Amino acid sequence: MQIQRQSFIQEQRQKMNPQLYQSIKLMELPVVDLRTRIEQELERNPALEIIEDKSTIPLDETETNRKEEDEYFESTSDPGRRGSEEASEEHRKFIEGVLTRPETLQEHLLWQLQLEPVDDELRAIAETLIQNLDDDGFHKEKPETLFKTLPPKFEEAINLVRGLDPVGTCTADYRESLKVQAALLPDAPAGIEKALDHLDLLEREKFSDIAKKAGINEEQVRLIYECIKKLFPFPGRSFAHNDVRYVVPDIKVVRDEDGLTINLNDEAFPVLGVNSFFEKLSEEAAPGSQTEARDFARENVREARLFIHHLSRRNKTLIRVAAAILRFQHSFFINGPKYLAPLTLGDIAKELDIHETTVSRTANGKYMQTEWGIFEIRYFFTNSISGTGSNGAKFSKNSVKEIIREIIEAENRLLSDQDISDLLNQKGIALARRTVAKYRKELDMGSSYTRKIQERNQEV
Repeated sequence: MQIQRQSFIQEQRQKMNPQLYQSIKLMELPVVDLRTRIEQELERNPALEIIEDKSTIPLDETETNRKEEDEYFESTSDPGRRGSEEASEEHRKFIEGVLTRPETLQEHLLWQLQLEPVDDELRAIAETLIQNLDDDGFHKEKPETLFKTLPPKFEEAINLVRGLDPVGTCTADYRESLKVQAALLPDAPAGIEKALDHLDLLEREKFSDIAKKAGINEEQVRLIYECIKKLFPFPGRSFAHNDVRYVVPDIKVVRDEDGLTINLNDEAFPVLGVNSFFEKLSEEAAPGSQTEARDFARENVREARLFIHHLSRRNKTLIRVAAAILRFQHSFFINGPKYLAPLTLGDIAKELDIHETTVSRTANGKYMQTEWGIFEIRYFFTNSISGTGSNGAKFSKNSVKEIIREIIEAENRLLSDQDISDLLNQKGIALARRTVAKYRKELDMGSSYTRKIQERNQEV
């Protein structure tokens, strides 16, 4: 007969307090969502106030700007042909630069997969698994049916995808997803996997029943319950949207006489401060009847200062990451996309002595305005393609795609994918014909046959 005895165990665990959670969430937000979050905090906390808001323009200033624009067009454009070809082209480029389709779950996972140091076989299996996911992050079809014979690295590929952000995709349903997420938690309470076997009882908060069935005490079950509430049963749903939105760059890189300068787009959100009335009230010694009001003021002032601190930390980290990218990708900012160098999250993390997940959160969903257009910060992270020759130079995938674009746009005769592959080899870039075809499709450029048809149609 087994006898349960109480015992004390000394152990170290990492706990995510609300302050750390708020800091991480602010780090993840792009500038548009950040403004919304600031507005929510302003409504919630009366001790927080706006000191300056450059994003709002007085009505009289708007009217003045509009008149100046009208005068400019009247004096520089033909009134009957304001939509000239050059102006139309500039307008198109501007719209393409600021409009974006939100990223899908598959795109988000495939981007991370590209940066993983895995072999081609494992990468191909993982790509197939990712394409089989629905909007919730679950399998559309049983993954075993996607292959004629089950690959040796099948389980390894599944675990690889499950560990990508968001954690818990590539699972059968929300029950399996929660188990995967719990297994990957660094500070998961003991017995959480046993408790998840009785998820129906957890949903009804039948803690005593779970304790009996799982062989753990009821207090531990309550801790497990609080932990599970922080997980995401449907990890892919945050990407399930089809709306189109404007892109507001978080960072601007400007080239001037002094070189390249990085500017935070602080005009997109207001400058915050602590309300002087609440600050004074929190510092005063209050009589007994006003103690509650003083404590209320103190708590709100503390939270306001903490929010401002986390916001400042977010902006400083963003500037540091952007500065590091500028150092690694200096040739891109000077010469254009063709000169984009291979770069990984680990390179920036090592340079700044921070964790890779911090770099990922900082880069995800945020945009940088450059002389060459507006780019998502993640664009600057790309895997390498080894070059040929004695120096063995490495090229980034995106730079090779830009070279392919230039070759096709400058062709005097219609070039096949093999022709392009041969030209790349002459430039020291070893790329197979089928890889050229893949990159050409990603550039939305047709085959030599399709381009020939298009040329004939233009001539007609």
